[in-house]
Formats: sequence, structure tokens, C-alpha cells
Amino acid sequence: MIDRLLETARRKVDGADALWRREEQTAVAFESGRLKAAGISEEAGLNLRVLSQGRMGVAGTTAAKPDPEALLERARASAELGETVDLAFPKAAAASLPPIPTYFDRTANASLDDLIALGRMVVERLARPDCQINVSVEREVDATAVGNTAGARGEYRGTGIAVTADVTRIAGDDVLMVYDHYVGADMPSDGDLEALIRSIETRLSAALTIVTPPDGSLPVVFTPAGLAAVVLPLEQALSGKTVLQGSSPLADKVGAVMFDERLSIIDDPLTPGRPASRPVDDECVPSRATGLVERGAVGRFVYDLETAARAKTQSTGNGRRGIFGKPHIGYTNVLFRIGDGVHGAHVGAQHAAPPSMLGGGLIADLDDGLIVDDLIGVGQGNVISGAFSHPVGLAYRVQRGEVTGRVKDAAVAGNAYDLLKRIGGVGTDGRWLGSRWSPSLLLEGVSVARR
Repeated sequence: MIDRLLETARRKVDGADALWRREEQTAVAFESGRLKAAGISEEAGLNLRVLSQGRMGVAGTTAAKPDPEALLERARASAELGETVDLAFPKAAAASLPPIPTYFDRTANASLDDLIALGRMVVERLARPDCQINVSVEREVDATAVGNTAGARGEYRGTGIAVTADVTRIAGDDVLMVYDHYVGADMPSDGDLEALIRSIETRLSAALTIVTPPDGSLPVVFTPAGLAAVVLPLEQALSGKTVLQGSSPLADKVGAVMFDERLSIIDDPLTPGRPASRPVDDECVPSRATGLVERGAVGRFVYDLETAARAKTQSTGNGRRGIFGKPHIGYTNVLFRIGDGVHGAHVGAQHAAPPSMLGGGLIADLDDGLIVDDLIGVGQGNVISGAFSHPVGLAYRVQRGEVTGRVKDAAVAGNAYDLLKRIGGVGTDGRWLGSRWSPSLLLEGVSVARR
């Protein structure tokens, strides 16, 4: 279908690219320990982008038998009102696309009954008489094909599975929720599920005792989940779109050391076994790793074809698109590498260290501090500045090297750019959180306030 569509486009527009994607999704949900929903859905669609008289237009369809002529005419009509852009589509590469395992038979062949049994096992393992257990299992199998009128072509298949569990305990006016998940392209192993269960049980047990929050400028251990408030400003600032808009504080800092010199951050679509991995992006640009931060220095920004054209640079292969709408910038696998260690030794596992170790082994020398596992309201406010101030959702007080209990009615504040200039310690608990891999980080001088 793509070849037929592009052949039609060659005769009528200056250039075009297209994406076809089919997705099959299976979802299983347990609420309060009981099977609540189970179902399968499937969708396929075609997205076409054209350049017509220097303007860009886009159209999409989910029709079972799309009409190339009609789709092209809709895209051309869109271009009449579209923005002017000097867009160059990538040409056919001489070498084949990089081999990367994105499709796993075990995941693709798992039946609905298999997924229900997996979810039920997690429910049974987490069951406690005073808690509500919710578990979901979501599996996706997809096929993608991309091409353009310059002759580039690419296609691949992918699988993904997510197992999410949350445990809620209500005691009077105290509501405690602890959750975790497994995300991968292959089915979780027994070890992955055991790590998921132990992670929840460990954090739940430590949270049953409530203690007074500390107050002041303190060392804080941000777990991989708790790091979201610190990571989000970086992801926005390292986007080529933000640079073009003139709002990135890192725009003119390429090559400058802005962070702890042990810190490197990589966007790597070639990481084996991850749902976000792919041999080619949604604009037919072959995938490659991009160094966002290299030993503390600002590296490259991520671009799709349009933002790269406007910035007069090259796409980094970060183009992402849906069935409707034009392509946009999207990160793939964001990996934190600290020091001289190579992240590749760890990224295949969901948990690289026993989840029973709260804080990743970073609290032994803390006289007073916090472990932050979840913050409320991340992503709200002026994120790009790096400043954050959030109430804690789940946090633990550390006193004399020991976790003494959970804190409530407290907030933490700081600036991501300042805090990452001085990383006080790196945990041994590196793990995947969705498409991000990181260990816990000990950051000094975080403001902690009682509420």
C-alpha cells in the first residue's frame, strides 16, 4: 500500500513520505483482586505527509481499504494552508538497517488466558487482608512500514508487554498506595515478576510506620521512579523544538560542562529488547544512539526532519508520528550512565539489584535525609526552568543510616540543573522505568519542608 501511495504522490507533489502501522492490543485488568475486564482490539492506519509548492500537508486514514488518490488529495488540501519548510527526505541507504531485536514470539503468541493467568498470579502474591490489589497486563503486537519518494524504505515488527500492580491501604484518613511495573518487549521472566512483587512489598512494609518529616536543606535519594521531576526538565531542554522556540536554557551550551562530569545521558533506539527500540524512525531515518549529555557536557539535541530542517542540521532519528497529524520529536530509550561503568551490562534486566534495598545502598552514611519514590504534580508549572517544588506522594525518612518510616505532609524543592552538578552518590539499583533506565541518585542540598 505504501509503494502504491508514494508512486501516486510522485506524479502530483514535490515529495512525500508515508507510514503504515498495524497494532493489536490485549488488555487484562484486575480490580480489588478480581478480574474486571479482558479484551483485544486492533487498528491499522496510514499517514501521508506531502510537500506541495514548498508547503507541508498531512492526512491520515484508518479505512480498511484506503484510497490513495483520496488520501493524497486531502494531504494536498492540507498543504495549501500548511507551513513553508525546506524539508529533505532521506534517500535510500546503501547499507541495510541495523539489526535489533524488537519482536519476541513468546509475547506475540501469549494467549488471553496466559495473560489472565499472569495477572492472577501477581494478584495472589500481593494479596493482603487490609489492602486493595489492582493489576493490569497489557500486550501489544505491531507492524510498521515507512517509505518516501526519495527511495528510502524500512519495516519492522515489534512486541511490548506491561505488567502494572498497585496496592492501596486505607487506615482512617491515611491513604497509602504503592505501585510498580514491568515493561519490556519480551514476556517477564520469573525473576522479573519476583522483583516486581518484592519491590512493592518492601516499600509497602517500610511505609506502614509514619514519622515526622525532616526540615531544611538535606541530602535526598531520588529513586529511579522519584527522578521524574529531575529528568523532565532535561528532556524538554534537550529537544530541538524547544531550542528553536528559544526557550531551552541549554541552547547555547553545547560542549559546555553543565553537570557532574560523571554523568552521561544517551537516547538509544538500538537497545535490545525494549518496546521503544526500532531500526528506523517514523520518517525513514536509520536509528542510531545520540549522546545528549557526555561526561557532564551538553551533547546533541534530538531532532525530527522538520525541526532539523529549520535548525539547518540533521535529524537524529527521533521522528515519531501517529495515524493522524504530522510527525513530531519523540525520545526512544533514555539511559543514564554514571562514571566509567557501561550501562549495557544492566539494561537487559528490569531490576539490576535486589529491590529490597531501599535507596540503592546510598543511605548508610546519611544522618538525616529522605528517600523520594513518588512526587505529586510532576510536569506542572514552569518545567523548562529546571525548578521544581512538589508534595511527596511516597517518601521515607532516613536517620542515622536507617529507614525509620514514611513521611507525609512534606514537600521537596530544588533546581534540576543545579542538583545534577553535584551528584553525591549512585545507587546499585539501576532499572527500567518505562523507556528510561537509571539508578537511584543521591542529590545534596534539596530543600525539604513540612506542610
